[in-house]
Amino acid sequence: MNALLDLAARQLRADLAAAPARTRERFSPEGRAARCRTIAELRALAKRSVPKPIFDYADGAAWDEVTARRNLAAFEDVTLHPKALTDVSAVDLRTTILGGEVALPIIAAPTGLTGLQHPDGEVAIARAAHRAGTITTVSTMASCTLEEVAEASAGRRWFQLYVMSDRGLVDELLARATDNGYEALVLTVDVQVAGVRERDVRNGFSVPPRISLRTLAQGVAHPRWSAGFVANPRMVPANLGWEGSASATLAASVNKAFDPTVTWDDLADLRSRWKGPVIVKGVMRADDAQRCVEHGADALVVSNHGGRQLDGAAASIEALPAIADAVGDRAELYLDSGIRRGTDIVKALALGARAVMIGRALMYGIGAAGEAGARRAFGILDAELRVALALAGYPRAADLGMDAVSVR
Repeated sequence: MNALLDLAARQLRADLAAAPARTRERFSPEGRAARCRTIAELRALAKRSVPKPIFDYADGAAWDEVTARRNLAAFEDVTLHPKALTDVSAVDLRTTILGGEVALPIIAAPTGLTGLQHPDGEVAIARAAHRAGTITTVSTMASCTLEEVAEASAGRRWFQLYVMSDRGLVDELLARATDNGYEALVLTVDVQVAGVRERDVRNGFSVPPRISLRTLAQGVAHPRWSAGFVANPRMVPANLGWEGSASATLAASVNKAFDPTVTWDDLADLRSRWKGPVIVKGVMRADDAQRCVEHGADALVVSNHGGRQLDGAAASIEALPAIADAVGDRAELYLDSGIRRGTDIVKALALGARAVMIGRALMYGIGAAGEAGARRAFGILDAELRVALALAGYPRAADLGMDAVSVR
């Protein structure tokens, strides 16, 4: 009995000694992210972890945010039809993207000024994507340079291009992307001018962020974010050499720098100069999709920019079937905007997408916990997708087809 009491006492002392470390781990951003079971819970954690203007920049959309809501709701109009008596003891998420295999059909979408959520920004997302066995896409508006991301993580990388009025700068960006091993060019075609994101307007969001009493109060309320921001500020697009102005809204800066005259001739020119695959992002019409293919596009991203540009547009998943019919097997299709669940991915693949791209899910992740949060976002969707495929009766994600769904 004494021996048992002595053993119990030693165990209690060990537990008490370890408790502070366990408590710190549990309540650290990484520990809190690990307890998030869904992308919605990651979003809620990010909302508590960063100042409101920073969260709203990632979460918000254009005008009344109708299209942003529609992107989510439209997945409810796609019904799954599971197959019975199928061996799903081993579920395989692998697919082939532009000739190379990825471990799961989820690609990190380009997101601008990601470093405002966490100072590791696009580096954190790249590391998380490559750890998951997939591709990262670095935006023209990234907080980290093309070189920083390439040096930090050696996996597959794409470069997303906005065409600037300064075509010399465009040439420089293309050269840097080539020199640093970016395999594909993602030309975004739905930002002729900046969409009006009224949350940003109300918050007075600028590049760099405007420092005011309200801003300081937000910083005090989010000390962990503030410490990272002060230690390694990522306030402007690192690839563009912008110094920014506290009096200039992001929309004003975009409208000053971006070229609204971009046409099909520019796509043809970029196709002739870029030696790797060309992907066109922001296609929502079947006729435009056909024309992109005729101009040499290797892949298309069916996307309404997450509802951040033209409010009132169709949901991306609504546009996907007609584009898939029009393009056939002449180009790969990826679906962007609205992915929050593994079942969303099943539906997108069944309707013709080779893979999906996720943007906000990763922004929520790094806002919540940096790289650990981005890894958690991939992990949540990976796990949900495996269960959804098994229950749908499809052991291989690559085998999904129209027989798996119907659209209301």
